[in-house]
Amino acid sequence: MKLRALLDLPGSRLELVTGRDELDRAVRWVVTTDLLEPGRYLRGGELVLTGLMWRSEPADSETFVRALAAAGASALAGGLARGALPDDLVAACRAHRLPLFAVPEDVAFATITEEVVRHLSGARAADLTAVLDRHRRLIAGTAGMAGAAGAAGAGGVGAVLELVSRDLGMRCWVLTPTGRVVAGPGPVPGGAELARAFLTARRLPRPHAGVSIFPVAARAVPRVADWFLACEGDVDDWPAERRALATELASIVALERARLDDRLSVEGRLAQELVRLVAGAAGAEEIAPRLELSGLDAASRFVAVAASGGGVLRENELRAVLGEVLGEVPPVPRPVLGLLDEEAVALVQVEGAGHGVADGIQRALDALAPGFADGGGLAVGVSDVVPAGELRGALEEARYARRLAAGRASPVCVVRHDELATHVLLLASVPDDVRHMFRVRLLDPLRTYDDEHKADLVRTLETFLQNSGSWTRCAQQLHLHVNSVRYRIQRIEDLTGRDLSRLEDRVDFFLALRLG
Repeated sequence: MKLRALLDLPGSRLELVTGRDELDRAVRWVVTTDLLEPGRYLRGGELVLTGLMWRSEPADSETFVRALAAAGASALAGGLARGALPDDLVAACRAHRLPLFAVPEDVAFATITEEVVRHLSGARAADLTAVLDRHRRLIAGTAGMAGAAGAAGAGGVGAVLELVSRDLGMRCWVLTPTGRVVAGPGPVPGGAELARAFLTARRLPRPHAGVSIFPVAARAVPRVADWFLACEGDVDDWPAERRALATELASIVALERARLDDRLSVEGRLAQELVRLVAGAAGAEEIAPRLELSGLDAASRFVAVAASGGGVLRENELRAVLGEVLGEVPPVPRPVLGLLDEEAVALVQVEGAGHGVADGIQRALDALAPGFADGGGLAVGVSDVVPAGELRGALEEARYARRLAAGRASPVCVVRHDELATHVLLLASVPDDVRHMFRVRLLDPLRTYDDEHKADLVRTLETFLQNSGSWTRCAQQLHLHVNSVRYRIQRIEDLTGRDLSRLEDRVDFFLALRLG
């Protein structure tokens, strides 16, 4: 739909503030955000709704609008709960040629979202009707799918697949890359084998064992982060109309999956806030209410999970993969998913000993492994089961385990808490300020000296300790003369006031390096 069509939506009553020359831009989707820099969550073509909670000073408007423009957003609509839109926001939108609409105070963002999505679904229906008129009923079903409540899950997709089966006599299923059925007429024959075929196929779509496999994502997404569509029959024998129908159906599923992505929803923002509070060692009085708001029981027990993708998966893709992996865990409440640095992390409520979490993750990773045959991988760390009051230590434990998993040769690897050395568990429970002070006191003099003299003292120290204080082995590993190693160790001792012939000082340096 075009931006100018927004002015005719009956329930939204949007008012154009600036950007009349840009009203021929297309709107692909609608999102709501109050992040100051939401660009990484946008794909381009969005109508962005905001309540301006990100604005604490006039300069914030330039930061926010610049991020939207760089991400390719089509337009911005701001709520008028505080009165007129601020002049600095209007000026920033004019400077970046981003159309700006005002949302009346008595109009809910949900109303605008529903109207835009309904309009987009209708446009897609018209496009598909032009390709295959006899399946008009199929496309009419997409409006109900797109407007369904988030709690309905993939029910809307299921209704569309049912219409395809009834109209064409062709059963279709939507599956995850682990082989789990998202929607479709019951279990799919050989789901795990179909998933493997999807992950390893040189080209898609392709026929396999009586069905044809189509990717869901409309853009280049690693298959381990995608869903796929399996339709009965051999795509190589289909007429052009049926191929077009299957391709359009995959696009409809992609829309539904995007709608279910909660990163910018209230629930998604709450999950991200909860993860950051746990990582920041917030008190139980802050964490418990947010667990309850997330639908979890603060009196229950939890497992923390951390995952990284070796740079192959982007942040949102890594988060999606971890969510799919946790779908293989025995029935538990929906986990809290968030991002920390370059890791996706999850807090999972469990019953009893919680051993099924790591086992379920391992099964899912085994299924995904063929998708990493050409490079990359997935490393996962799983903590011990803890009460809510010990979540911070569990998260640190999971992140340490993830680092250990990332260092192993297997493209997919799970490290459980019981594989961690005792000193790692100890470090995970030490408060951040204590760990920081300990690390700075021991290692900062060496790092400063290295920066000024290019002396490589920190690496020498680490190699020396790894070789149990053997001068010869340390020199061989560093490709240095033994006397050079002795000189560097003497310099380390002079700078820190420690004696590396003493066990206590060696242990302190060892722990400080692990904290670094």
